[in-house]
Amino acid sequence: MKYFDVVIVGSGPAGAAAAFKLAEKGISVAVLEKETLPRYKTCGGGFVYRGVKMLPFDIAEVAEREFYKVDLVGDNFHFVTERDQPVITMVMRDTFDNFLVKKVTEKGGVVIDDCKLTGLDLNGEFAFLSTSKEEIKTRFVIAADGALSPTAKMAGWDKETRLLIPALEYEVKVSDADFERLSQSVRFDVDAIPGGYAWSFPKKNHLSIGVASGKRTKINLKHYYQEYLTKTLKIDNIISEEQHGFQIPVSPRTDGFVKNNVFLVGDAAGFADSVTAEGISNSIYSGMLVADAIAESNLDVKKAEEVYMSKLEERLLPEIKVGVLMAKFFYDQPKIRNLFMKKYGQGAFEAMTDVFMGKRSYPTDIMKTLKRRVKGMLFS
Repeated sequence: MKYFDVVIVGSGPAGAAAAFKLAEKGISVAVLEKETLPRYKTCGGGFVYRGVKMLPFDIAEVAEREFYKVDLVGDNFHFVTERDQPVITMVMRDTFDNFLVKKVTEKGGVVIDDCKLTGLDLNGEFAFLSTSKEEIKTRFVIAADGALSPTAKMAGWDKETRLLIPALEYEVKVSDADFERLSQSVRFDVDAIPGGYAWSFPKKNHLSIGVASGKRTKINLKHYYQEYLTKTLKIDNIISEEQHGFQIPVSPRTDGFVKNNVFLVGDAAGFADSVTAEGISNSIYSGMLVADAIAESNLDVKKAEEVYMSKLEERLLPEIKVGVLMAKFFYDQPKIRNLFMKKYGQGAFEAMTDVFMGKRSYPTDIMKTLKRRVKGMLFS
């Protein structure tokens, strides 16, 4: 039976960030990945600058494109924001995630791919993992295996307390003329689908196009995708397209992030940004937080839990909770939102972009400000 101080299930950004930091601190760590690396990962692949600058190494070699301008489009508004640094860097998750785990191995971490977790025994001081390859003993398990997280279910998170929204993403190859026309900007279209938005993310030689909705009733994502493709983007010549459906957790779990020896990070915890559904940057951040907590605890599980929760409460959880409220306003009240955006939209979009850039967090009193301004619009 092999032993590691920490075992991380999942080789995405959250797991790789945690593993990199732990290995850097001299803590023995293994990353388990059920697929053979590199593996395709369904994701729009838009990596915002706040996440890029968290990483202690350059990602230029796996960046498909960088965008310094972003378009936000609605039925009665169109705003453009621009920055000196790339607001969004486009990545393909197979190459990006594989790049991250190579950084882990360079620091001495172990990566075991084609290795599925099949059982989890949480018995006292240690956790015992059964996998498709071998038995492993560890002090800490970090569940970084995404929105569906089998590890979390094995560890006892048996009720779903996050809000999971459905999304549909396509990798689309179009004609040279359409690609040239659409590859110059990143765009978000908030009125393209009820309760959510559509996106067009240009990659190196194709487009990632998708739709996501938080609508509580059943919604035909494919219908809205087709409308967005033809009516909004005006694409009529598709060379090829690959469809990928997935779910995005846009609110954090309400039943805790630690059980016994198991710590949740990234989508497994529900740490995606509620307004934009962007999850890579918060995944990296939460992975780094848990690594710091484990290191600072001197491998004491109970102490690590206390430190991790304290670190989450400092910034990440308050920001996400404000984002949940903002998302309800932004997507559930389209008429009021559009009135608001018509009057205050450019400023609001600039502030949102500052969040993308890591220059600010969502203000904790943002809902008071929104209510005051909406009231002023309606009754002035």
